[in-house]
Amino acid sequence: MNDTLPPGLYIVATPIGNLGDITIRAADVLRKAELIAAEDTRVTAKLLQHLGVRAPMTSYHDHNADRVRPDLLEQAKTKAVALVTDAGTPLISDPGYKLVRAAHEEGIAVTTLPGPCAAVAAMTVAGLPTDRFLFAGFLPPKTAGRTKVLEELKQVRATLVFYETGPRLADCLADIAAVLGDREVAIARELTKLHEEVRRGRAGDLARALVAEGPPRGEIVLVVGPPVEETFSQEAIEARLKAALATLSVKEAAKQVAAETGGNRQELYKLALGLTGRT
Repeated sequence: MNDTLPPGLYIVATPIGNLGDITIRAADVLRKAELIAAEDTRVTAKLLQHLGVRAPMTSYHDHNADRVRPDLLEQAKTKAVALVTDAGTPLISDPGYKLVRAAHEEGIAVTTLPGPCAAVAAMTVAGLPTDRFLFAGFLPPKTAGRTKVLEELKQVRATLVFYETGPRLADCLADIAAVLGDREVAIARELTKLHEEVRRGRAGDLARALVAEGPPRGEIVLVVGPPVEETFSQEAIEARLKAALATLSVKEAAKQVAAETGGNRQELYKLALGLTGRT
């Protein structure tokens, strides 16, 4: 590899627990970077010591971003500046997207060095559908706020991924069961670390178990299965149509039952005509 890096902003994924998960390329960029912008320099210092890296660091986090960002952008025009978070991939539930957006606006090259990400790692061990998923970060800490957000996500036909804390986990699972239904969930805790654990079950059952056991420790990713597609027998569909036809026109009855069952509106319209004796 070259001994120097072109100027620009480098988005560097770092381990979420096991330091052995650092990629060869990420380690090389951190060694060659002229400045490392870290969420918490104390945390990043441990990784850099492990890698034998002595590059200068500066703090970049939610509380100082507006003040620090202009200087980082100016330096990235002539230097290789690496952006890291405490663990995992920067910008995933961490500060950084405004820096990347501003870098693009100023014509600064932005390079990604992919690697560990707790949300994706949890998906791989959860045993839940992975063809479609939505990462929603941290839910609000109180039931009222959580309920509002969960209501917004209720109709999403995808696996949901959240970050959560141990003390809030039982209440969070109880609210999920109440709002989303008693879906399958997986609790991925301390991924890649010594006490890694994946616990699967129904949201309500796990909520009750955690109340009895007490809050778990460590970093937690909560994976919630998608809504179960309800199937309707021909008899059930006809019953719904008959009930709808008691107060609605054939067209409106077919439209309503199509929305309720996911059925084809034209076929339901024909069936409704038959039920009314019309052709």
